Amino acid sequence: MSTYSAPLEDIAFALRQIAGLDDLAQLPAWSDVGLDHTEDLLAEAGRLAAEVMAPLNRTGDEVGSVLDANGNVITPEGFRQAYQQYIQSGWTAVSAHPEHGGAGFPLVVDVAIQEMFTSANMAFSLCPMLSQSAIGALSTHGSPEQKHRWLPPLTSGAWTGTMLLTEPQAGSDVGALTTRAEPQGDGSYRLWGQKIFITWGEHDMADNIVHVVLARTPDAPMGTRGISLFIVPKYLVEADGTPTQRNDIRCIGLEHKVGIHASPTCVMELDGAVGELVGEEGEGMRLMFTMMNKARLLVGLEGLAVAERAYQQAAAFAADRRQGRRADTEPGDQAPIIQHPDVRRMLLDMRARTEAMRGLLLLNAAAADRAASHPDPDHRLQAQQRAELLTPVSKAWCTDQGVEVASLGIQVHGGMGFIEETGAAQHWRDSRIAPIYEGTNGIQAIDLVGRKLPMADGAPLASLLEDMTGLDKNLDQAVAAVADAARWLGEHPGDDALAGATPFLEMLGLTVGGWVMAQTWDTSRLLESAEPERADFWRAKQTSSRFYLDQILPTAPALLSAVTSGAAALD
Repeated sequence: MSTYSAPLEDIAFALRQIAGLDDLAQLPAWSDVGLDHTEDLLAEAGRLAAEVMAPLNRTGDEVGSVLDANGNVITPEGFRQAYQQYIQSGWTAVSAHPEHGGAGFPLVVDVAIQEMFTSANMAFSLCPMLSQSAIGALSTHGSPEQKHRWLPPLTSGAWTGTMLLTEPQAGSDVGALTTRAEPQGDGSYRLWGQKIFITWGEHDMADNIVHVVLARTPDAPMGTRGISLFIVPKYLVEADGTPTQRNDIRCIGLEHKVGIHASPTCVMELDGAVGELVGEEGEGMRLMFTMMNKARLLVGLEGLAVAERAYQQAAAFAADRRQGRRADTEPGDQAPIIQHPDVRRMLLDMRARTEAMRGLLLLNAAAADRAASHPDPDHRLQAQQRAELLTPVSKAWCTDQGVEVASLGIQVHGGMGFIEETGAAQHWRDSRIAPIYEGTNGIQAIDLVGRKLPMADGAPLASLLEDMTGLDKNLDQAVAAVADAARWLGEHPGDDALAGATPFLEMLGLTVGGWVMAQTWDTSRLLESAEPERADFWRAKQTSSRFYLDQILPTAPALLSAVTSGAAALD
């Protein structure tokens, strides 16, 4: 089983050459945070990921988290100590607001850092990921008092956060939830109900857990309009922030899962738990989407992160494993399998998809940064629309690609990949949850076609397609196919459009990935002569980008027929 090495050069390239980090550094919001030292920050995070998180990945998979007889979840050995190192280094606070103890870096830098921790140990990374989502929701929608009470310990990592959405009878249909919240007359509420699939809903790594819960108040209408958002802590908290007695919310079971065994997936029971309302009654879904959208970007990151880890392991195995011989060698001379063209093809496919994912995710995060902090309101609006358009693609396409790359990693190992001892299968098992998390990928496709394409009369997609035009012949063909598909979807609303939503999302993901790789091709050719001491790096970039543009991207136009077949094709 291979070790993990943070791909620092690749990440720095994508940050600066694809996502435009240097342009962000010129904006007033980040002129003083030290973005010129980003590579140093990445190196330090990469060291912790490789030396502390990665060695726990395999043991966490084998042991898993367990629920004891008293309702306490015990994490695998080493996880608590690793979490303390993680928070003491300040990694939970990278992009949080300085007012609450954060470092104030742009989201795009935080995403780049979180890639390394997720590659090193996806199960571990899910805990701070959910905390970041809770921080985002409370930073945007919490009252001043709530921000003062809850955000500093969440930002520091002393406490962790969760999302309590799904219920047994509801699944993805959040509007069908039945958890009830009854006002107590003193501003507080008491909540009753059961939530399932709650990632890190109970654990022993932090002093408190802040649950962000969707529930229905008395006489609230059915459906999403009747849902409200509540803060429900594991331990009740005094006005000065001191945790006191245990609240009436407990883990009553752990799910037995295909992968991410170290990440406790909890069944949570609320039995009169004390909570406080965020915002107004009936605003829960609107407020929760602040949390969900960031979570969707970070789930897309899981696809990238596991793909990077699977690629590293497959490449190391292929360089070491000797089997068969090349035609130009003597009989009996076994060659490392990396010398066989089809193995090289698989590895290059893995690497090219991984680099395309990285560029897409960082482009999405940078758009969110500009939407939040650009001084020009028109630029903010355009960036917000682009971020909204790219988010379902980042989540769905990247998680699907992560599963594909992890599966290819098993194939490179041959029969040994199907044996658990090599560790290749764990990457596939861990990656398989990501297309389901935070709204299944089918839901993301419906969101893309039903909400994001019609947004602003189609201007965000038109702007994106215009930016992607003129860089590469194969990319231009893909862009034209996306435009034709989008036009057809707009002319065929209802079931016909829904039937084509998933292939359209795949088509757009492949095309935006092609845009990333076309920029990579052009930039790496220019910089090879400017930086001869890094010629090997730039040539590797040319190889992977050309492979994507010539062998992966041409599948995008081929999806046009699938997009436009209509619902009748499904009968």
